[in-house]
Amino acid sequence: MVPVGNTATPEPLKPDDLPLGGNQTMAWPMEPETHTVRTGSRLNKVLLLRLDPEGFDSETKEHAVEGVVAYSAICTHTGCDVINWHPDSELLECPCHYSNYNPKQGAKVVSGPSPRRLPALPLKIVDGRLVVAKPFTGRAGFQQT
Repeated sequence: MVPVGNTATPEPLKPDDLPLGGNQTMAWPMEPETHTVRTGSRLNKVLLLRLDPEGFDSETKEHAVEGVVAYSAICTHTGCDVINWHPDSELLECPCHYSNYNPKQGAKVVSGPSPRRLPALPLKIVDGRLVVAKPFTGRAGFQQT
């Protein structure tokens, strides 16, 4: 995982690069062997948060590593980027139609028009760096009508 905007000289993120309880970091997955950053589709954009894992439900614990969770950054309602983080309520928010997601409960929808949760991207740590462990848990993006 490399931060969005840092693809010229990609340096994979470490858990300590993410502030505990701080704003989300937008990132792109990177192929470890070829160092190819997966920026070709905005559906690959991921948001990362580092939170206290004590409040995670069992499903979230399976996808997280050292308190770091990764979710698709694309709202499941109309495809806007989920860019707002509310540290007091610990909710992610899409600014387009105000869908709110709980990252400690698998990014389930807690309010707003989104029809489904944000897909999680399971993580692991290799050589101290955050690495994708498995594909997204669901289809990234939104359902066109």
